[in-house]
Amino acid sequence: MTSPASKTDRAFATLLRPFAKVEPAEAVTASVLTLTVFLLLTAYYLLKTAREPLILLHGGAEVKSYAAAGQALLLLVFVQVYGAVARRLGRMRLLLSVYLFFAANLVIFALLARTNFPVAVPFYLWVGVYNYTSIAQFWAFASDVYSPEQGKRLFAVLGIGSSVGAVVGAQVAKALVPFGPQALMAGAAVLLVVCSVLLVWVNARVKASVSAQATVSVALPPEEPLARQSAFSLLIGDRYLLLIAALTLLINWVNSNGEYILDRTLLAAVAHGGAHMNAMTFIGKFKAEYFEWVNIVGVLLQLFAVSRILDKLGVRAALFFLPVVAFGGYTLMLVAPILSLIRLAKVAENSLDYSVQNTARQALYLMATRVEKYVGKTAVDTFFVRLGDVLSACVVWLGARLALSTPVFAAINLALIAVWVVVVAAVGREHRRRNAVLDQRTAQGLDGMGTAIP
Repeated sequence: MTSPASKTDRAFATLLRPFAKVEPAEAVTASVLTLTVFLLLTAYYLLKTAREPLILLHGGAEVKSYAAAGQALLLLVFVQVYGAVARRLGRMRLLLSVYLFFAANLVIFALLARTNFPVAVPFYLWVGVYNYTSIAQFWAFASDVYSPEQGKRLFAVLGIGSSVGAVVGAQVAKALVPFGPQALMAGAAVLLVVCSVLLVWVNARVKASVSAQATVSVALPPEEPLARQSAFSLLIGDRYLLLIAALTLLINWVNSNGEYILDRTLLAAVAHGGAHMNAMTFIGKFKAEYFEWVNIVGVLLQLFAVSRILDKLGVRAALFFLPVVAFGGYTLMLVAPILSLIRLAKVAENSLDYSVQNTARQALYLMATRVEKYVGKTAVDTFFVRLGDVLSACVVWLGARLALSTPVFAAINLALIAVWVVVVAAVGREHRRRNAVLDQRTAQGLDGMGTAIP
């Protein structure tokens, strides 16, 4: 039996209703979590804007390329350290330790940048770790707070904060650029502290709601150390996590290959334009319009399509949208490698990736245990994402030496997408199996982790 909804609850539910089915008792918590992920993405774009001039002006394009590859090795170490910490801390202490540790790092970076200390390469490497970890931690918390039924409805709302935060963050960063990278770093540190406060508030609200209800769909176990084994040991023994890791790797591998196809076709168009073309202006305008369309379409999909897809078709069906659209896009590149068509295909791919695919992939963890959500998910969303970039770099390196054409690169992606579809089907089967087990446990008076529901 739930407590009656207040006027504030009903008002928030009414505001969110056009985007997803939100019950009044869920509306305030969903709104605060949406604000939290909005602030996290805003902070990331502040840091992304700070890192680019630092690495390019104090290292160059080659150093940037080497640093990107080095992030995979750094993440390998980070995941091991993170797993060791998780074996000592409970959920909220781990979450707050990660965010406040990153905020303290940013204060140090800001002070060093103000003194012109050479922070370019360390900061570039650090941002790669921060980006994947901070977002992974948020979605782990969200999947821990919500039941599978709630997550299927409400993750679409949370995704709105992510999509809009990326757009707003870029605009805020543009305004802060004249004050130097230290201003961007300090701003991001403040936002991380605010996010930590919001997460503490949500956790307290959820606990109060659980204790006030006679029957709840999800019981939050007491705080205790999350893991008893390393992150990679957990992955090796967990078929579900391994499949999600393979899915994550393939998504990023295909997308990075696609960005290379777009960039090489763009440079070929500049070369074909001759001396009369202003290359810098042409590329800058092209990229600005490209990112703008990806953001616009992505936000529209997140606002009006994602919740309906997840609600009507389910998480398993939603996972097929991106590979099907990507297969059509790379088939188009194979037969007609024209810049305008490649851009159109990549806008469709990236906007779906940032909206439907990302929300559905996060919803997969609604069927995971707590240690899988916090420890396993962090390994998947950090190391395996960057490993996709490394594999793409290997393909590009080999393709450059073999002088492979653009259609050949498109054909490579088509082969990868075929594997991707097989992995999605396997993930779907495991997800269905876990869903059946959860339904059985719920019918027996247990929650998804096997503890008695009060």
